[in-house]
Amino acid sequence: MTRSSLTREEVLEAAAALVRQHGPEALTMRKLAAELGTAVTSIYWHVGNRESLLDALVERTVQEMGAVRPAGRTPVARIVSVARGLRRELRARPHLIAMVHERGLTERMFLPAQQALVHEMHAAGLRGARAADAVRAVQFQTVGFLLVERNRERSPVQSPGEGDLWDEVTAEHDPALARALALPADQERLFTASMRALVNGLLATGGSRPPLAGRLEQNAPGWGAVSPGPYSL
Repeated sequence: MTRSSLTREEVLEAAAALVRQHGPEALTMRKLAAELGTAVTSIYWHVGNRESLLDALVERTVQEMGAVRPAGRTPVARIVSVARGLRRELRARPHLIAMVHERGLTERMFLPAQQALVHEMHAAGLRGARAADAVRAVQFQTVGFLLVERNRERSPVQSPGEGDLWDEVTAEHDPALARALALPADQERLFTASMRALVNGLLATGGSRPPLAGRLEQNAPGWGAVSPGPYSL
């Protein structure tokens, strides 16, 4: 039975769900119409052709990534919360993020998170080049951590695995360490702990260390240069 009413937002939501689950190659106008229980002509009426639909999904993703907001009572907690929110949003939509990157909109997509970090760095007392260093350090740590996560998740089964490699000898006679390294990593806990340590260090040394931004400015890669090839988070 064909639906009698349909909104543009419903079309975009269904299209985004298909891309999140199966990638952009799986998104066809016929499949989308079947998902929505409507005619293909109705899809065209709301969003235009497939290329226009993909452009609309990219713009929607850029807007959604602007929803990252800080939370917490201390500067460290608020900065870490931005990083955690950014990682969470990136993990939720890897195919859509890749589409944004392919259209050259990565920098614009990340701008709201960058601005949130700038605000929190200023509130914590960092300004100028030192604040820029801190913002970039949080950005690169977040994206780099996520790239490692995704690569581990996509890698083939390892033989021997971590559980087979760690024992009292390889752990330098630290059995507790061997047991811990033999277990799967708690990625959420590890990210939070490493980000908290990074931010604590950045804020603690912010008033004494020389700025890096001036020396690295010409060679500093943008977000799109973090990962070679497709931005496959």
